[in-house]
Amino acid sequence: MQRITEDIKTGQLKQIYLLYGEEAYLVRQYRDRLMEAMLSGGDKMNVNRYEGKGVSVPEIIDMSETLPFFADRRVIILENTELLKSGGEKLAEYLKNPAESSSFIIAEREVDKRSGLFKTIKKYGYAAEFGRQDAKTLQKWVLGILKKENKQISAQTLQFFLEGCGDDMENIRRELEKLLCYMLDRDVITTEDVAEICVPQIQNHIFDMITAIAAGDSERALHLYYDLLALREPAMRILALISRQFNLLLQVKELAEKGYPQALIAEKVGLHGFVAGKYMKQAAGFRMSFLKRALEDCARADYDIKSGKLAERLSVELLIVKYGNRKK
Repeated sequence: MQRITEDIKTGQLKQIYLLYGEEAYLVRQYRDRLMEAMLSGGDKMNVNRYEGKGVSVPEIIDMSETLPFFADRRVIILENTELLKSGGEKLAEYLKNPAESSSFIIAEREVDKRSGLFKTIKKYGYAAEFGRQDAKTLQKWVLGILKKENKQISAQTLQFFLEGCGDDMENIRRELEKLLCYMLDRDVITTEDVAEICVPQIQNHIFDMITAIAAGDSERALHLYYDLLALREPAMRILALISRQFNLLLQVKELAEKGYPQALIAEKVGLHGFVAGKYMKQAAGFRMSFLKRALEDCARADYDIKSGKLAERLSVELLIVKYGNRKK
Protein backbone atom coordinates (compact mmCIF):
# COMPACT_ATOMS: atom_id res chain seq x y z
CA MET A 1 0.00 0.00 0.00
CA GLN A 2 2.79 2.39 0.90
CA ARG A 3 4.48 1.74 -2.45
CA ILE A 4 1.33 2.67 -4.38
CA THR A 5 0.84 5.80 -2.29
CA GLU A 6 4.42 6.81 -3.04
CA ASP A 7 3.94 6.17 -6.78
CA ILE A 8 0.86 8.41 -6.80
CA LYS A 9 2.61 11.11 -4.79
CA THR A 10 5.65 11.24 -7.05
CA GLY A 11 3.75 10.65 -10.29
CA GLN A 12 6.06 7.74 -11.13
CA LEU A 13 3.26 5.32 -11.97
CA LYS A 14 3.74 1.78 -13.22
CA GLN A 15 1.94 0.75 -16.38
CA ILE A 16 0.39 -2.29 -14.72
CA TYR A 17 -1.00 -2.66 -11.19
CA LEU A 18 -2.52 -5.78 -9.66
CA LEU A 19 -4.61 -5.29 -6.51
CA TYR A 20 -5.81 -8.47 -4.85
CA GLY A 21 -6.83 -10.03 -1.55
CA GLU A 22 -9.68 -10.52 0.89
CA GLU A 23 -10.09 -6.88 1.88
CA ALA A 24 -12.27 -5.73 -1.02
CA TYR A 25 -12.74 -2.26 0.51
CA LEU A 26 -9.02 -1.46 0.24
CA VAL A 27 -8.81 -2.97 -3.24
CA ARG A 28 -11.58 -0.60 -4.40
CA GLN A 29 -10.06 2.40 -2.63
CA TYR A 30 -6.66 1.93 -4.26
CA ARG A 31 -8.22 1.11 -7.63
CA ASP A 32 -10.00 4.47 -7.59
CA ARG A 33 -6.93 6.35 -6.37
CA LEU A 34 -4.81 4.87 -9.16
CA MET A 35 -7.45 5.61 -11.78
CA GLU A 36 -7.64 9.27 -10.71
CA ALA A 37 -3.85 9.55 -10.73
CA MET A 38 -3.59 8.01 -14.21
CA LEU A 39 -6.21 10.27 -15.80
CA SER A 40 -6.16 14.03 -16.09
CA GLY A 41 -9.04 16.36 -15.31
CA GLY A 42 -11.52 13.63 -14.39
CA ASP A 43 -11.38 12.07 -17.87
CA LYS A 44 -13.89 9.19 -18.04
CA MET A 45 -13.93 8.74 -21.81
CA ASN A 46 -10.68 6.78 -21.78
CA VAL A 47 -11.62 4.31 -19.04
CA ASN A 48 -12.58 0.81 -20.17
CA ARG A 49 -13.88 -1.74 -17.66
CA TYR A 50 -14.05 -5.50 -18.02
CA GLU A 51 -15.66 -7.41 -15.18
CA GLY A 52 -16.42 -11.03 -14.37
CA LYS A 53 -15.39 -14.40 -15.63
CA GLY A 54 -15.50 -14.90 -19.38
CA VAL A 55 -14.18 -11.52 -20.53
CA SER A 56 -12.60 -11.51 -23.99
CA VAL A 57 -8.81 -11.21 -23.85
CA PRO A 58 -8.53 -10.37 -27.59
CA GLU A 59 -11.06 -7.56 -27.05
CA ILE A 60 -9.02 -6.23 -24.11
CA ILE A 61 -5.85 -6.29 -26.21
CA ASP A 62 -7.59 -4.55 -29.13
CA MET A 63 -8.82 -1.81 -26.81
CA SER A 64 -5.34 -1.39 -25.36
CA GLU A 65 -3.97 -0.89 -28.86
CA THR A 66 -6.58 1.80 -29.59
CA LEU A 67 -5.22 5.31 -29.07
CA PRO A 68 -6.91 7.31 -26.28
CA PHE A 69 -9.40 10.02 -27.29
CA PHE A 70 -7.80 13.48 -26.90
CA ALA A 71 -5.67 12.29 -23.97
CA ASP A 72 -2.27 10.81 -23.24
CA ARG A 73 -3.48 7.66 -21.56
CA ARG A 74 -6.15 4.98 -21.71
CA VAL A 75 -6.89 3.11 -18.47
CA ILE A 76 -8.11 -0.47 -18.68
CA ILE A 77 -9.66 -1.90 -15.52
CA LEU A 78 -10.14 -5.65 -15.11
CA GLU A 79 -12.15 -6.82 -12.10
CA ASN A 80 -12.74 -10.35 -10.81
CA THR A 81 -12.05 -11.89 -14.20
CA GLU A 82 -10.25 -14.92 -12.68
CA LEU A 83 -7.62 -14.57 -15.41
CA LEU A 84 -5.00 -14.89 -12.69
CA LYS A 85 -6.32 -18.35 -11.91
CA SER A 86 -6.69 -19.64 -15.48
CA GLY A 87 -6.97 -18.42 -19.07
CA GLY A 88 -4.60 -15.47 -18.74
CA GLU A 89 -1.77 -16.76 -20.92
CA LYS A 90 -2.43 -14.46 -23.92
CA LEU A 91 -2.79 -11.42 -21.69
CA ALA A 92 0.43 -12.34 -19.89
CA GLU A 93 2.28 -12.40 -23.19
CA TYR A 94 0.77 -9.07 -24.27
CA LEU A 95 1.62 -7.30 -20.99
CA LYS A 96 5.30 -7.95 -21.58
CA ASN A 97 5.11 -5.18 -24.21
CA PRO A 98 1.75 -3.36 -24.11
CA ALA A 99 0.86 -0.17 -25.98
CA GLU A 100 2.64 2.76 -24.33
CA SER A 101 -0.58 4.77 -24.19
CA SER A 102 -2.44 2.15 -22.11
CA SER A 103 -2.29 1.43 -18.38
CA PHE A 104 -3.84 -1.52 -16.57
CA ILE A 105 -5.45 -1.81 -13.15
CA ILE A 106 -6.34 -5.41 -12.35
CA ALA A 107 -8.42 -6.13 -9.23
CA GLU A 108 -8.99 -9.71 -8.11
CA ARG A 109 -10.10 -11.40 -4.90
CA GLU A 110 -8.00 -14.52 -5.50
CA VAL A 111 -4.92 -15.15 -7.63
CA ASP A 112 -2.66 -18.07 -8.43
CA LYS A 113 0.87 -16.82 -7.80
CA ARG A 114 2.20 -19.64 -9.97
CA SER A 115 0.37 -18.37 -13.05
CA GLY A 116 2.24 -16.78 -15.92
CA LEU A 117 0.08 -13.66 -15.70
CA PHE A 118 0.96 -13.08 -12.04
CA LYS A 119 4.67 -13.52 -12.77
CA THR A 120 4.47 -11.12 -15.72
CA ILE A 121 2.77 -8.45 -13.60
CA LYS A 122 5.35 -8.88 -10.85
CA LYS A 123 8.13 -8.41 -13.39
CA TYR A 124 6.73 -5.56 -15.47
CA GLY A 125 4.36 -3.85 -13.02
CA TYR A 126 3.45 -3.99 -9.35
CA ALA A 127 1.29 -6.45 -7.38
CA ALA A 128 -0.18 -5.49 -4.00
CA GLU A 129 -2.01 -7.85 -1.67
CA PHE A 130 -4.73 -6.45 0.60
CA GLY A 131 -5.46 -8.87 3.42
CA ARG A 132 -7.73 -8.46 6.42
CA GLN A 133 -6.41 -5.75 8.73
CA ASP A 134 -5.46 -6.44 12.35
CA ALA A 135 -7.37 -4.98 15.30
CA LYS A 136 -4.84 -2.20 15.94
CA THR A 137 -4.99 -0.99 12.34
CA LEU A 138 -8.81 -1.05 12.32
CA GLN A 139 -8.95 0.89 15.58
CA LYS A 140 -6.62 3.54 14.19
CA TRP A 141 -8.66 3.76 10.98
CA VAL A 142 -11.99 4.15 12.83
CA LEU A 143 -10.54 6.76 15.19
CA GLY A 144 -9.25 8.71 12.18
CA ILE A 145 -12.73 8.78 10.62
CA LEU A 146 -14.36 9.83 13.90
CA LYS A 147 -11.78 12.58 14.45
CA LYS A 148 -12.67 14.12 11.08
CA GLU A 149 -16.33 14.07 12.16
CA ASN A 150 -15.45 15.63 15.56
CA LYS A 151 -16.76 12.57 17.43
CA GLN A 152 -15.26 10.82 20.44
CA ILE A 153 -15.38 7.20 21.55
CA SER A 154 -13.85 5.35 24.52
CA ALA A 155 -11.44 2.45 23.98
CA GLN A 156 -13.97 0.06 25.52
CA THR A 157 -16.82 1.24 23.31
CA LEU A 158 -14.58 1.06 20.24
CA GLN A 159 -13.71 -2.54 21.11
CA PHE A 160 -17.40 -3.34 21.53
CA PHE A 161 -18.15 -1.76 18.14
CA LEU A 162 -15.43 -3.75 16.33
CA GLU A 163 -16.40 -7.00 18.07
CA GLY A 164 -19.88 -6.55 16.64
CA CYS A 165 -18.86 -5.50 13.13
CA GLY A 166 -16.05 -8.00 12.55
CA ASP A 167 -12.98 -7.10 10.52
CA ASP A 168 -14.58 -6.41 7.13
CA MET A 169 -13.78 -2.75 6.42
CA GLU A 170 -16.77 -2.26 4.12
CA ASN A 171 -19.10 -3.43 6.87
CA ILE A 172 -17.30 -1.27 9.46
CA ARG A 173 -17.60 1.81 7.24
CA ARG A 174 -21.30 1.14 6.63
CA GLU A 175 -22.00 0.72 10.35
CA LEU A 176 -20.01 3.88 11.13
CA GLU A 177 -22.15 5.88 8.71
CA LYS A 178 -25.31 4.62 10.40
CA LEU A 179 -23.86 5.47 13.79
CA LEU A 180 -22.85 8.99 12.75
CA CYS A 181 -26.32 9.69 11.34
CA TYR A 182 -27.85 8.50 14.60
CA MET A 183 -25.54 10.70 16.70
CA LEU A 184 -26.62 13.99 15.10
CA ASP A 185 -25.18 16.80 17.27
CA ARG A 186 -23.89 14.63 20.12
CA ASP A 187 -20.10 14.41 20.40
CA VAL A 188 -19.53 11.21 22.40
CA ILE A 189 -20.46 7.75 21.08
CA THR A 190 -21.58 5.42 23.87
CA THR A 191 -21.88 1.64 24.09
CA GLU A 192 -25.64 2.09 24.19
CA ASP A 193 -25.49 3.91 20.84
CA VAL A 194 -23.53 1.04 19.29
CA ALA A 195 -25.87 -1.60 20.73
CA GLU A 196 -28.92 0.32 19.47
CA ILE A 197 -27.76 1.02 15.92
CA CYS A 198 -25.02 -1.33 14.71
CA VAL A 199 -25.66 -4.79 13.35
CA PRO A 200 -23.17 -7.31 14.73
CA GLN A 201 -22.47 -9.91 12.08
CA ILE A 202 -19.53 -12.25 12.40
CA GLN A 203 -19.15 -12.27 16.18
CA ASN A 204 -22.89 -12.71 16.74
CA HIS A 205 -22.94 -15.63 14.32
CA ILE A 206 -20.10 -17.26 16.28
CA PHE A 207 -21.85 -16.58 19.62
CA ASP A 208 -25.11 -18.05 18.29
CA MET A 209 -23.22 -21.03 16.87
CA ILE A 210 -21.72 -21.83 20.29
CA THR A 211 -25.17 -21.37 21.86
CA ALA A 212 -26.52 -23.93 19.40
CA ILE A 213 -23.70 -26.30 20.32
CA ALA A 214 -24.52 -25.80 24.01
CA ALA A 215 -28.12 -26.77 23.21
CA GLY A 216 -26.97 -29.85 21.28
CA ASP A 217 -28.44 -28.39 18.08
CA SER A 218 -25.80 -29.29 15.50
CA GLU A 219 -28.24 -28.55 12.65
CA ARG A 220 -28.61 -24.93 13.79
CA ALA A 221 -24.83 -24.64 14.38
CA LEU A 222 -24.11 -25.89 10.86
CA HIS A 223 -26.67 -23.50 9.38
CA LEU A 224 -24.85 -20.59 11.04
CA TYR A 225 -21.53 -21.96 9.79
CA TYR A 226 -22.82 -22.01 6.21
CA ASP A 227 -24.13 -18.44 6.67
CA LEU A 228 -20.62 -17.34 7.65
CA LEU A 229 -19.18 -19.06 4.59
CA ALA A 230 -21.78 -17.23 2.48
CA LEU A 231 -20.50 -13.97 4.02
CA ARG A 232 -17.13 -15.00 2.52
CA GLU A 233 -15.54 -15.72 5.88
CA PRO A 234 -12.70 -18.24 5.36
CA ALA A 235 -13.12 -21.51 7.25
CA MET A 236 -9.75 -21.00 8.97
CA ARG A 237 -10.87 -17.70 10.45
CA ILE A 238 -14.18 -19.22 11.57
CA LEU A 239 -12.16 -21.93 13.32
CA ALA A 240 -10.01 -19.28 14.99
CA LEU A 241 -13.13 -17.43 16.17
CA ILE A 242 -14.69 -20.65 17.50
CA SER A 243 -11.46 -21.36 19.38
CA ARG A 244 -11.41 -17.79 20.74
CA GLN A 245 -15.02 -18.16 21.88
CA PHE A 246 -14.33 -21.41 23.74
CA ASN A 247 -11.23 -19.84 25.30
CA LEU A 248 -13.20 -16.81 26.51
CA LEU A 249 -15.93 -19.06 27.90
CA LEU A 250 -13.32 -21.11 29.76
CA GLN A 251 -11.78 -17.98 31.30
CA VAL A 252 -15.19 -16.57 32.23
CA LYS A 253 -16.32 -19.86 33.77
CA GLU A 254 -13.13 -20.22 35.83
CA LEU A 255 -13.51 -16.67 37.20
CA ALA A 256 -17.24 -17.07 37.83
CA GLU A 257 -16.67 -20.28 39.79
CA LYS A 258 -14.15 -18.41 41.93
CA GLY A 259 -16.89 -15.95 42.82
CA TYR A 260 -15.71 -12.96 40.78
CA PRO A 261 -18.43 -10.37 40.03
CA GLN A 262 -19.40 -9.53 36.45
CA ALA A 263 -17.56 -6.18 36.39
CA LEU A 264 -14.28 -7.76 37.50
CA ILE A 265 -14.66 -10.66 35.05
CA ALA A 266 -15.17 -8.14 32.25
CA GLU A 267 -12.01 -6.28 33.28
CA LYS A 268 -9.84 -9.40 33.57
CA VAL A 269 -11.00 -11.01 30.32
CA GLY A 270 -11.07 -7.74 28.36
CA LEU A 271 -14.77 -7.60 27.54
CA HIS A 272 -17.31 -4.85 27.90
CA GLY A 273 -19.52 -5.37 30.97
CA PHE A 274 -22.63 -5.91 28.86
CA VAL A 275 -20.86 -8.55 26.76
CA ALA A 276 -19.36 -10.25 29.82
CA GLY A 277 -22.87 -10.85 31.14
CA LYS A 278 -23.80 -12.70 27.94
CA TYR A 279 -20.64 -14.80 28.18
CA MET A 280 -21.34 -15.68 31.83
CA LYS A 281 -24.81 -16.91 30.90
CA GLN A 282 -23.44 -18.95 27.99
CA ALA A 283 -20.54 -20.38 30.03
CA ALA A 284 -23.01 -21.71 32.60
CA GLY A 285 -24.23 -24.18 29.98
CA PHE A 286 -20.86 -25.93 29.71
CA ARG A 287 -18.71 -28.09 31.96
CA MET A 288 -15.10 -27.03 32.41
CA SER A 289 -13.87 -30.35 30.99
CA PHE A 290 -16.02 -29.86 27.86
CA LEU A 291 -14.51 -26.45 27.17
CA LYS A 292 -10.96 -27.75 27.64
CA ARG A 293 -11.60 -30.67 25.25
CA ALA A 294 -13.15 -28.29 22.74
CA LEU A 295 -10.04 -26.09 22.78
CA GLU A 296 -7.82 -29.13 22.30
CA ASP A 297 -9.91 -30.27 19.33
CA CYS A 298 -9.80 -26.76 17.81
CA ALA A 299 -6.01 -26.91 17.98
CA ARG A 300 -6.07 -30.39 16.43
CA ALA A 301 -8.35 -29.23 13.60
CA ASP A 302 -5.99 -26.31 12.95
CA TYR A 303 -3.05 -28.74 12.72
CA ASP A 304 -4.98 -31.13 10.41
CA ILE A 305 -5.77 -28.25 8.03
CA LYS A 306 -2.26 -26.82 7.97
CA SER A 307 -0.68 -30.24 7.51
CA GLY A 308 -2.99 -31.03 4.60
CA LYS A 309 -4.71 -33.92 6.37
CA LEU A 310 -8.19 -32.37 6.01
CA ALA A 311 -9.73 -29.63 3.87
CA GLU A 312 -10.60 -26.41 5.73
CA ARG A 313 -14.38 -26.46 5.33
CA LEU A 314 -14.71 -30.16 6.12
CA SER A 315 -12.49 -29.98 9.20
CA VAL A 316 -14.55 -27.16 10.76
CA GLU A 317 -17.80 -28.87 9.79
CA LEU A 318 -16.73 -32.10 11.53
CA LEU A 319 -15.77 -30.14 14.64
CA ILE A 320 -19.19 -28.45 14.79
CA VAL A 321 -21.04 -31.74 14.31
CA LYS A 322 -18.89 -33.45 16.96
CA TYR A 323 -19.58 -30.86 19.63
CA GLY A 324 -23.17 -30.24 18.64
CA ASN A 325 -24.02 -33.89 19.19
CA ARG A 326 -22.34 -34.63 22.51
CA LYS A 327 -23.23 -34.03 26.12
CA LYS A 328 -21.68 -31.10 27.89
